[in-house]
Amino acid sequence: MDSSANDQSSAVAAPPAGSTPPAAKPVAKPAVRPPSVVVESTPDPPVNKMRRRIVWASVAGFLTTCFLMFVRFFLPRSILEPSSTFKIGYPGDYALGVDTKYQQQYRIWVDKTSDRLFVVYARCTHLGCTPDWKASENKFKCPCHGSGYDSEAINFEGPAPRPMDRAHVELDAEGQVVVDVSRLFTWEKGGVNHFNDDGAFIPL
Repeated sequence: MDSSANDQSSAVAAPPAGSTPPAAKPVAKPAVRPPSVVVESTPDPPVNKMRRRIVWASVAGFLTTCFLMFVRFFLPRSILEPSSTFKIGYPGDYALGVDTKYQQQYRIWVDKTSDRLFVVYARCTHLGCTPDWKASENKFKCPCHGSGYDSEAINFEGPAPRPMDRAHVELDAEGQVVVDVSRLFTWEKGGVNHFNDDGAFIPL
């Protein structure tokens, strides 16, 4: 009985004659990764580079300015003023009357008469304003409070208490007129007239 059971099991296990054996299952292959994509960064356009340069230049300029201001704070402060002594040319360079050529630069008028040349310091004796020369009216007129002076800077109207001052003048070795506005000749109200002192004018 055992032998017959073994025969039946072998008959079941054995493939029938002439049949094709079952195909073997294919072996699974590992998945192939797709090739990695290389991303290349594009260079910055020239506009961005220019913007960066402008920003950095602005920052550098600001810091430099702050540093210079910091250094300047510790340096002594000095006021540069024009020299009080200067030359104005030769007496023959001027015609009779008032010359306003040096009013802006030195605040003076050159006044020439038939017998002398003198320099008037252009400062009103009332409150220190600079008068204007009115050639059509042949007088100096202060725009601040209306003081009036004649062609030789002698006051005759308005609140000015006295004539305008005259600067020291002399001729150098070359014959040029040298003016020194640090030395002024005055004519105080009710006081002594210094307009005829030596140095107050150049005789012609």
